[in-house]
Amino acid sequence: MFVHNKRLQYTVRVAGPNPGLANLLLEQFGGPQGELAAAMRYFVQGISEDDPGRKDMLMDISTEELSHLEVIGSIVGMLNKGAKGDLAEGVEKEAELYRSLTGAGNDSHITSLLYGGGPALTNSAGVPWSAAYVDSIGEPTADLRSNIAAEARAKIIYERLINVTDDPGIKDALKFLMTREIAHQKSFEKALHSMQPNFPQGKLPGEPEFANVYYNLSQGEGDARGPWNEGPEWEFVEAPQPAVDGGDGMASVDLGKDQAKVVKQMATRTKSDPTVDPMTGADLGSGGAIRKGKG
Repeated sequence: MFVHNKRLQYTVRVAGPNPGLANLLLEQFGGPQGELAAAMRYFVQGISEDDPGRKDMLMDISTEELSHLEVIGSIVGMLNKGAKGDLAEGVEKEAELYRSLTGAGNDSHITSLLYGGGPALTNSAGVPWSAAYVDSIGEPTADLRSNIAAEARAKIIYERLINVTDDPGIKDALKFLMTREIAHQKSFEKALHSMQPNFPQGKLPGEPEFANVYYNLSQGEGDARGPWNEGPEWEFVEAPQPAVDGGDGMASVDLGKDQAKVVKQMATRTKSDPTVDPMTGADLGSGGAIRKGKG
């Protein structure tokens, strides 16, 4: 059960309209790193979670992400408030109205025209929100790592948004939202490491002969060694060769007698003849037929 409180989780104070900034803030409203994507990701995970502690945490955080969506949407609405009225009532001449809507970097027709200045479930480029942003796989050792990375990406987006505004009220609200991304990362990481072991993800172990091997497959100037490929844990293969399994490195399939016959017939029918030099459309288009005729 969800109950909406009419007051925001964090107070929003906007100094004045700025449609361009509103457009950029849509990245955290309907973008892949935004609050709706986070809310839906954690909500889906929480619904199917069997561990009571993780379920409670995921439902708490998913609900908080919805409150963050409300904060961002409210900021977008306030930044577009003047433009929304101008657009709806047509109080300015057409040229002045167009310039006011497209000034200060507001190059998206989505917010100004299709949505009348209100927050839209798109990113800053006008791409609609997609359920494809919810990348849960139903395995907590993998999903929690994905959640940590998602919160980290969202924090970076908030940092960049903070850098493009000089409105102190908006900066204040964005810093709060950015800080909550850090808090969520910590909760997810604590939950991850409360499961031991949690690596490798899932149930099946890796094949021992390949689990600690590093293949130097990008060779030449710039080769580097470090803890990611060096030390007693690693077997470093300087010049990897094909078929590391010891086989011939070819792909094969066992076919039934009838299938093998049909495949052979098809291969015979479609076989290329390397001895012919056929006339092609490219030859005709470049005048090749005329040149050959003159010869």
